[in-house]
Amino acid sequence: MSSTGYFQYNLRTAVHSGAGSIIRLPALFDGMNAKRVLLLSDQGLKQVGVVDKIIRVFDNMQSGNNPVLAGVYDEISPDAGFTSVNAALAYAREIAADAILAVGGGSVMDAAKGVKYALHHKAQGIEDALLGGIKLESWPKAQHSFIPHIAVPTTSGTGAEVSPAAVFYNEALGIKVNLAAPFIEADMAVLDPQLALGLPAGLTASTGMDALTHALEAVASPVANNFTDSRSILAAQLIEKNLPEAVANGKNIDARQNMMEASTMAIDAFVMALNAIPVHNCAHAFGALYHIPHGDANAVLLPIIMEVLPEFYAPNAERLAQALNMQPTGNSGEALVLDVVAKLRQLQHQIDCATDFSRWGAKAEDLAKIIEAIASDPAAMFYPIPVDRIEQIALKAVG
Repeated sequence: MSSTGYFQYNLRTAVHSGAGSIIRLPALFDGMNAKRVLLLSDQGLKQVGVVDKIIRVFDNMQSGNNPVLAGVYDEISPDAGFTSVNAALAYAREIAADAILAVGGGSVMDAAKGVKYALHHKAQGIEDALLGGIKLESWPKAQHSFIPHIAVPTTSGTGAEVSPAAVFYNEALGIKVNLAAPFIEADMAVLDPQLALGLPAGLTASTGMDALTHALEAVASPVANNFTDSRSILAAQLIEKNLPEAVANGKNIDARQNMMEASTMAIDAFVMALNAIPVHNCAHAFGALYHIPHGDANAVLLPIIMEVLPEFYAPNAERLAQALNMQPTGNSGEALVLDVVAKLRQLQHQIDCATDFSRWGAKAEDLAKIIEAIASDPAAMFYPIPVDRIEQIALKAVG
């Protein structure tokens, strides 16, 4: 943990949390002077009725000068593919939208950021703004777009509703690309646990492990600080306590709300402590190669990478154990890291999440391809994993 030196900490997004809080959406947009709102979502949420529930909120509030729902684009693809982001961008221009409402998981949230960024920069397509594998901007070059933007998460994993970063899938190149810039995150996040009550146990587990990975990678970051710890450690503690209950009893509104809030806090810490992220480095690579959902990728890799890279995690072993509500074991350093790994594997068993990538067709014969993907992922710039360790990670992960 860094104890000296300059750091900057932001949480620009205003968070509204509570059961039934989506009822406030029209008023929140009105407060930002929005007139024509574009709703972005995906087909899964359309089919289970979430999109229609949001539409009804606006229909019930139509009077006077209240903002209107000018259009709905519910074809956002998994991994926020360039094609669907560009289609949503074209639709936003077609309906003259002046505000964006993102309802969904990480892909929808990131797609909304891509649409807003392209509108702000007058780009014809998202690829025009992301010519390389990663684009990092900072203030003062990055400026507010003044496009009202609210995010409503339906899972408790990515925390993308408050993060100034987005990941997109470039179908032409077959790689995931990254954008990190101030002000692309939503102006407001509405955390309504009622929207997560119907989330299946498997998806609850994988998205919860995604949030836990954000929290623990923030704890282990070489540039972690007191501000990031205040979010990451509490987030991990909440997840360790509430994720098994949310998986076993998906109708537990308190567990759902705690998971939503933990997810938001975890990504906040993750982005503000962004540095070495070996779990995400590998998850991006496996996800792009085998189309593994990001939460499942993190769920599988989190204990594996800690086990293969114990020297990286050893300086923060005590804080990692604290974050997982572990009782003292008498160990420290790398020995305590292995205790943390055992705790994570116990949690995997409790929630019955994926522990390898065999179901997605990953195989040892692809080792050379996996090594290349991990070594060339943009996140490797922060902490290049030695090739012999990548081999160990890959062989454990393919099952």
